[in-house]
Amino acid sequence: MVSSKMTGFFKNEDCPSSNELLEYQNGDLPRSRGSEIGRHLRSCDFCEAEVEFYSSYPQGSDDNVAVTAEIPAPLYELAEALLKNRHGDPSSLNTLLKEKTGVVIDKI
Repeated sequence: MVSSKMTGFFKNEDCPSSNELLEYQNGDLPRSRGSEIGRHLRSCDFCEAEVEFYSSYPQGSDDNVAVTAEIPAPLYELAEALLKNRHGDPSSLNTLLKEKTGVVIDKI
């Protein structure tokens, strides 16, 4: 059964883009456009929820910050050996992960 409250919970052609909503939340829009979006938010639950999401989970320039994850030494060594064997490439698991995702592994 679908709730009647949820049938209109979607973005439509009158809604600002997600990028504009993020700029609104960050205070990066010109005042006039910010006022327009503020008025829109008073009548659009979907966009209001999106702005609330951005305030709870900030999006920003530090998205590319390297993350350090811990992995047991035997698992790290196994993964590294499998990668070297599979690709015939002497590069380490950390090098591969850092290049692809920005993740750095610490052996524990």
